[in-house]
This record gives sequence, structure tokens and C-alpha cells, in this order.
Amino acid sequence: MAGVSTIKRGDSRFYIDPSDGDIKVPGVTSVGGMTPKDYLMYWAAKESAEAAVTNWDIVSELVQRDPAGAVDYLKNAHRRKSKAASDLGSAAHDLFERLARGETLNLRHVHVDVKQHVRWFMEFLDKVQPEFLYLEETVWSDTHRYAGSFDAIAKVDGETVIVDWKTSKSIYDSVALQLSAYRYADRIILAESGESVDVPEMAGGAALHVRPEGWALHPVQCDESVYETFLHLRGVFDWESVGKKRVIGKPIVSGGEFVTGTQRRAA
Repeated sequence: MAGVSTIKRGDSRFYIDPSDGDIKVPGVTSVGGMTPKDYLMYWAAKESAEAAVTNWDIVSELVQRDPAGAVDYLKNAHRRKSKAASDLGSAAHDLFERLARGETLNLRHVHVDVKQHVRWFMEFLDKVQPEFLYLEETVWSDTHRYAGSFDAIAKVDGETVIVDWKTSKSIYDSVALQLSAYRYADRIILAESGESVDVPEMAGGAALHVRPEGWALHPVQCDESVYETFLHLRGVFDWESVGKKRVIGKPIVSGGEFVTGTQRRAA
């Protein structure tokens, strides 16, 4: 396989240009993460509070034996829940891809946590009859320096669309930014050969929402106006990762016992 490699730096993922390892560009999801997400702060606080109430016996023992450990246990409650959801989503995506490629799965061998997801995805395939043009490939924008991995480009009712599978409880508006970035990238780098091909013209985008209780295919606006917003976020990403670190210079003059933030951190 000649797929595009990625690395993690902090909370961001970067894609490495297969033809030049010195070129690294941020991933679409990392760029989209520049949008304000105040609701996550309240969600994280709620998860910590619920962990304290639900597991009070464990927490109270920890407080007695290891107060710092108790703090870590509670403050990481949201990360544990997020990881569990991410692991389930990854397992479901893998099975969706296999089904989309025409593989037959025996449901008896599918893990119970994703068995219903697989059943509904199979129903989606049967009812919608999508014609998949590309599956799990990487797009690359030379113009705006970003990359990302999409789930599918398919023909649905005769129209070519970019499709994203979602297994989360809700579909968030950030999917529009994500799909627009894929849609208007410069090229697709094929995993099998490493060859670059043009991104096909598309009529729009869609999100396939698959949950244990059912599935729904939602149209998603991912036109040039949405893409413009994504490009603004691309600039914000550069500001957050590099730009803001260069705007405040060393003191020209100072007095007293003033200590800079850098000096405090060094101490």
C-alpha cells in the first residue's frame, strides 16, 4: 500500500506528502476544530460530575489514598467516554468500508456493540444502491495546504456526492466544513498506487447517520460559501499553531523585579 502517512502534534494531525517527507500539512478535522466549541466545556464538566456521583465508592477511596489520582480520574472522565465512542466509530467504519467494497459479512462474527450498525448499513446499501467511486482515500490541497481522509465518493440517484459515515449521537454542523474541504481539494492520492487523480465534480454532500436504532441519509450543504469558511479556519489554524507565538517580542525596557511568563515557566 502507498497510503499517505500521518503524525500527531499536540491535538492536531498532520499529513506527510508522500513525494516529499519535509512537507506536512494539517488534516481537515484539525482545521475544522478551530471553530468555537463552548458546549464541550459543559459536557466535560457534566461527565466529571456524573463520574463522581456514579462511582462515589471508588472516588472516596481514591481521595483517602491518592487525592491526585482522584482528581485525574474525575478530570479524565470525558476523555474515557470520548475514546469509547471513537473506538466504536472506528470499528463500525471499518466494517462499513468492507461492506461498501462488496464483502459479505457474517453477522454472527460481528461484535455485539456494532452489530446493529452493520445491519442498518446493509439496509442502506440495499435501499439506496449507491455506486461507490472512491472509498477511504486521501485528498490533498496544494493550493491551501491541507489534506484529509474521506469515507466515500459515490453516485446516488445519478448524482456524484461526497459521503461521510457518522455513528455519533448527533450530526454536527462541522461536517459541512469537512465535506467542503474534501470536495474542493486539488487531488486524490490513491492508497493502492500512490497515484494522484483529480477530484471529480460533485453535486453536493451527504452524511449517513447510523445508530443502533436506525439510519438516515442527510443532505449536507458543502458548497463554495461553506468552503470559504473552512479556508478562514485554515488561517486560524496557522495563527494558533505558529502565528500567535511570534507577535510579542522581548521587552525593550523594564524595571523592578518584573518576571516574564517564559521565565516563570523555566523556573
